[in-house]
Formats: sequence, C-alpha cells, structure tokens
Amino acid sequence: MGDGTLRCRECGTLYPMEAIYVCLRCFGPLEVVYDYAALAAQSLRERFASGPRSMWRYEPLLPVARVPEIDLQPGWSPLQHATRLGERLGLRRLYLKNDSVNPTWSFKDRVVGVGIAAARAFGFEVVACASTGNLANAVAAHAARAGLRAVVFIPRGLERGKVVASGAYAPTLVEVDGTYDDVNRLCAEIAEEHRWAFVNVNLRPYYAEGGKTLGFEVAEQLGWRAPDHVIVPVASGSLLVKIHKGLHELRRVGVLEEVRTAVHGAQAAGAGPVAAAFADGAEQVRPVRPQTIARSLAIGNPADGRYVLRIARETGGTVLAVSDAQMVEGITLLAETEGIFTETAGGVTVAVLRELAARGAVGAEEIVVAYITGTGLKTVEALDGALAPAVTIGAGLRDFERHVLDRVLA
Repeated sequence: MGDGTLRCRECGTLYPMEAIYVCLRCFGPLEVVYDYAALAAQSLRERFASGPRSMWRYEPLLPVARVPEIDLQPGWSPLQHATRLGERLGLRRLYLKNDSVNPTWSFKDRVVGVGIAAARAFGFEVVACASTGNLANAVAAHAARAGLRAVVFIPRGLERGKVVASGAYAPTLVEVDGTYDDVNRLCAEIAEEHRWAFVNVNLRPYYAEGGKTLGFEVAEQLGWRAPDHVIVPVASGSLLVKIHKGLHELRRVGVLEEVRTAVHGAQAAGAGPVAAAFADGAEQVRPVRPQTIARSLAIGNPADGRYVLRIARETGGTVLAVSDAQMVEGITLLAETEGIFTETAGGVTVAVLRELAARGAVGAEEIVVAYITGTGLKTVEALDGALAPAVTIGAGLRDFERHVLDRVLA
C-alpha cells in the first residue's frame, strides 16, 4: 500500500490501511489521509510534471502505488475551453473537463484504477461492484487487464449500451430485480460474508480517492490555480466530495496558493434528494425512489449526500435538480456547440450550468469548470424522439438539390 492512514469522517478515529470502510466506534465512513507536512516539503509540482500522462502522475497523493503492468492509463483528459457554449450562456471563461475519453468512456476508470490496485495489494482474487452501468464497465475492463475474476451487479433496466459494454469483458454479470439502492444493500451483505473486493463497498476508502484526480488535473491544466466554480453531477455524491478534497489537498501541500472554489452539485429531478434537502435548508437527506432516465444518477439514498450539502453551503455553491426534458436539452446543447456527445449525467450537468448562468450565480469573467463524466454512446435511448429525422433522398443530383441544398443554405 501507499503512504496514508484511514480516518473516520465523523469521529476522527484512526485505523491502519486495511480492507475496512466503516468506523468501529461510530459507524461513520472512513477516508484516507496523508502526511501532508512531509508532502509539503517535496517539490510536488515538478514531480507531478515528470509523471505519466495519466491520473498516476499524482501518485504521492493516492493511497496505492501504480502497477504498470495492469494500468489502463485513465486520466489526463482534455480541459476544453468551451467558447461556443460559453457564448450561449454568457460565460467567457467556461471550461469542460471531458472525462468521456477514458478507457471505458467514463470517469469511473479513475476510481476503479485505484480500487483494482488496492485489491491486488490486499491479495483479493475476485473484484466486484454495485453499479448503475459505468462502474460495471470499468470494473470488468480493469479486472480483465489485471487477470482478476470480476462480478458486477446491476439493477434491472439499465441502458443496453452499458450492459453490452460490461459483458464484452466477460465478467459474471448479475442483474438484480430492484433499484440501485437494493443492489448496493445486497453487495454490502455479500462483502460481509465472502472475501471479495467490492470496490465501492469494502474498498471504498481507496477507490473513492481516484475521484480527487479530477480536481488535481483541472488545477494543473489551469496553470496551477483553482477554478472559481465547479459543477459536478451527483449520484452517491462521492465525486463532488473528492474533487473538493483534492483541491484543498493541493493547497495543504503548497501546490496551490489558495482555493476559493464554489462547488455546485447537479441532480436529476427524479433522483434529487440532495437538491431537495439543499432547497429546504435541511441537514439530512431523505431517501427517494428514483424516477428518471438518467440512470447513472438514479441513486435514491446517496451515501455522501450530507457531505455534499455541507460542502455546497460552506463554499457558496448550490445543489440543483433539473427535469429529464432539461437534461435532454443539455445533451443536445453541448453536442451542437462543443462537439461533445455526453451521457445523461452530462446533460444534467450542462442543464444545471445553464440554470446557474441564467440566475447570475456564475459570473461572465469567472473561471467555471463543468465536469462531463461519460459518453453519450452508452445512453442513446435518452434521445429517442428528440432529434430531427434523417433526410431521405434518391441517389441523384436533382434529389440532393431539391431536398438538401436549400435546407443547408437557408
């Protein structure tokens, strides 16, 4: 294992780096902390710059070491200056962190890359997960690369593209008749009874650290500065929490001078318990039964929901929810302005970004980063009936001129 210690997020109790995820004193979640004073004494900017062009350039701030022979090299994805989308929204310094270009086309490759390395370090032979699709794809792929057996559990009714993209790597694919929350409960029970590495259960403290690299990369790609605003899709809430943690870790070790980033969460209205709690001024998140086509965000009882609330409020951010119709508009708006075809979670992020811009919550000259976490090729069903049909013509020049030319030049 790498350098670090496990600490309870609630009571602060410390634990050794083992395959545990719940505090024995208060049952709070555990997370990895590091010797920040020792890290601050190093020349980390130079060390990062000399590292691989992947998330593993930040290995000093990750809980496990890179294993080159099993590394699919996730991370170091583009930070695109979104000039055309920015013009539509009145934002001149808008950037998109496009994580749809990872090995299995979502940000989950980052967290799974760390999780698989941890599973190997602890001597597990079977890796598993509870997933709404993207995580199943990543676990199956990274396990195949590492020569480990994989079992992925998904709720019934996922998008066909995500199911096929998992099955291609030949894991044991288990479809559970229930919601993601039902699947997650089942996996927690299995993890208690069998020595399997569930990356988002008993290895969650390590796995989740991979999300920080989305904060690290943005800061480096901006010339070692923190953005003024970030917009992050919220399912369990872990990604938002870890991006926030990553930015502040860079400040603690002296890589960033200051962090004044307002952190905004984006949810689908049919699975928006954190947004509802934020609007109500509540401290706790009340579980809901998800009803949305944004299946990657369809978690009714988000594990990190209250931490999302805390971070949004402390940083001057918000947590908003948008309808499925707004989500589809977000997908098409992003595609037609910036050439990025995102999945439903990205559509939610863009729709919330548009709402924040309309409210004046993000300024025209502020640096705004929206996280695009997966490709739209996995969720093509979301656009059924939303796109203009193809123009059908005969194979002659006159047909082209009669039916196409005027339409293009109009």
